[in-house]
Amino acid sequence: MLHEMRTADFDYELPENLIAQHPAARRDDSRLLVLHRNSGAIEHRGFRDLLQYLQPADVLVLNDSRVIPARLRGRNLRSGGHFEVLLLEQNGANDWWVLLRPGRRAGVGTRIGFRNARDEMSGIEACVTEINAEGHRRLCFSGIADIRDALTELGEVPLPPYIHRADSRFSEADRARYQSVFAQPPGSVAAPTAGLHFTEELLKEIRALGVEVCFVTLHVGLGTFAPVKVENLDLHVMHEERFCVNAETTRRINECKAAGRRVIAVGTTSLRAIEGLAAETGGRLEPKEGRTRLFIRPPHDFKIADALLTNFHLPRSTLLMLISAFAASNKTTGRELVLRAYREAIERRYRFFSYGDAMLII
Repeated sequence: MLHEMRTADFDYELPENLIAQHPAARRDDSRLLVLHRNSGAIEHRGFRDLLQYLQPADVLVLNDSRVIPARLRGRNLRSGGHFEVLLLEQNGANDWWVLLRPGRRAGVGTRIGFRNARDEMSGIEACVTEINAEGHRRLCFSGIADIRDALTELGEVPLPPYIHRADSRFSEADRARYQSVFAQPPGSVAAPTAGLHFTEELLKEIRALGVEVCFVTLHVGLGTFAPVKVENLDLHVMHEERFCVNAETTRRINECKAAGRRVIAVGTTSLRAIEGLAAETGGRLEPKEGRTRLFIRPPHDFKIADALLTNFHLPRSTLLMLISAFAASNKTTGRELVLRAYREAIERRYRFFSYGDAMLII
């Protein structure tokens, strides 16, 4: 039963030196742990060995959301105090919900001026117009027609809190590598990290095998890093994320399932998008643009995905709960499988989290 699963069931000890601070020299140089769901067998491979696990006519589903340079440096125009602003979601042109630190100094009416990459005032300002129940601020920007046009100049890569940089403002390497090679529509404030391992050359080889490559868009929000604060999972309120699954992708997936072929989801975000749709329709997908709060934890009945490529996730996180559910569809035994694989990955010094190695659950 669902109520038997608790947050503490998804805890594990990770040595801090296994948290990857930089990506592999080449995107596809990372390692690949392969977990076979039915037998529990574990293999240790390189990421390029993924080709050996793909079959002609498989459908590979990737999340093509683009990470925006969402972290801005601001100054309180009245007191001169410094702010860090993380863009969360756009309501309209120059109208955004943001995470603002220190929030206690940013009441409604606070005016903020923004600095550029040279640490000069840019002439772009914002005013706090609202504060929601989560403590997020609503900012109305001025001094430019659309703040998105200034993000390349003003914004920094919104690296996760466990990746440390002496000065993130000048991290050109992160601008390139904390982004997939196939990223298209901007909107994520965290990278869909399973896609970071792919190169253009590898995708070409995958297509040459006869694998169909298609895309969904799910804009990753800050909530992906949010810890589960309740012990009873029934009480956890899942964060909301915007997604779009188009007609071309739904057609390919529906044809694939009807023919008894395999759908392989790249990343928990792709999985969440397609399984969220399937949960609404009973199996056959329809094109949709919307929002999802789907919380996947054991046991969960997966209707679409037959394999999942993912990274290694934080202890006690909703992402670890999701892959535990996938490791044993409709059962609660996947947690033991996944945590055993994680223990082996730690023993063999795999690199964890966003810039780390990959795992194929098949």
